[in-house]
Amino acid sequence: MKYKIAVIPGDGIGREVVDEGVKLLKLISKIYGDIDFTLEYFDYGCDYYVKHGVMMEEDGLEKLSQFDAIYLGAVGNNIVSDDISLRGLLLKIRQGFDQYVNLRPIKLLKGVDSIVKNKSQNEINMIFVRENSEGEYIGTGSHMFKGSDRELVIQDSVFTRYGCERIIRYAFEIAKNSNKTLTSISKANALNYSMVFWDNIFNELKEEYPEVETHSYLVDAATIVMLENPEKLEVVVSSNLFGDILTDLGAAIAGGIGLAAGANINPERKYPSMFEPIHGSAPDIAGDNIANPIAAIWSVSQMMDFFGREDIGADILKAIEYLIEEGTHLPRDMGGNAKTGEVGDRLCYHLKNIVKM
Repeated sequence: MKYKIAVIPGDGIGREVVDEGVKLLKLISKIYGDIDFTLEYFDYGCDYYVKHGVMMEEDGLEKLSQFDAIYLGAVGNNIVSDDISLRGLLLKIRQGFDQYVNLRPIKLLKGVDSIVKNKSQNEINMIFVRENSEGEYIGTGSHMFKGSDRELVIQDSVFTRYGCERIIRYAFEIAKNSNKTLTSISKANALNYSMVFWDNIFNELKEEYPEVETHSYLVDAATIVMLENPEKLEVVVSSNLFGDILTDLGAAIAGGIGLAAGANINPERKYPSMFEPIHGSAPDIAGDNIANPIAAIWSVSQMMDFFGREDIGADILKAIEYLIEEGTHLPRDMGGNAKTGEVGDRLCYHLKNIVKM
């Protein structure tokens, strides 16, 4: 099977870590034999904005729609403000392609030390299903009376039955098919419209899935559960903002932001899905060849899962664990001194050996 991949390296270290993911994709084509990739690069990002005044071409979504998946590095620099870079590229793709499922694994790999002590791999192993198309990041609101003492800002949060039902149902299906519990994250005690609505839909849908054990936590309480009893969380479903915040905490629990991958999924496959490490562009270390590429490589594993090649996805995770346990080619943020390219090369070495087994 051949897949077309649109590669957007982006800015800063995004270019460096994507290089290692592309290196892995090319290796996969060679050693598995029944899967291949056509790669096309797009120079969208903050550097593009500085030159053209926009983060991507006017017909950028149309061009990207011709691909099976998008592989993104990172977006951001010290010149373009974050609200422009986020809305002009990342959210434009997520919302334009209806990538309403954001999947972020919070999984403690072999050899990784967690800030949560005395917890095993089995006890830190959750998947966050974050609503990715509406909620708090819808981007509508108003700013009135600018510069006066009457200045007023309204930021909308938009929750539709359609949007809430489809993301919660998607999470229920994951929990059902994997025989895991499902936990909903809310804040209905304070957000008396949006989160009460969310809770009601969650409670309605759980009647359709009697085989799934369910729980619900307020978002502030969920932070404590994640740190003290992470084993209570297996599949977690949340709104856009809550999922964004909690998965960054999850990244810290599972070994750091350099190990955190994310998938933006359009389940119906009407549009391409997008895979990315969730770290930023880190302009302070860009060009030093010290960035950790493991999250970008983990997102390749998620891409393989999406293509129905869970065997390859699992092999990539094994290769990551072998690299970590071996300990000789770790990046700086994991206590080593290996360069970005050296980490990628060693991961490729381990993947080759795994396939030969």
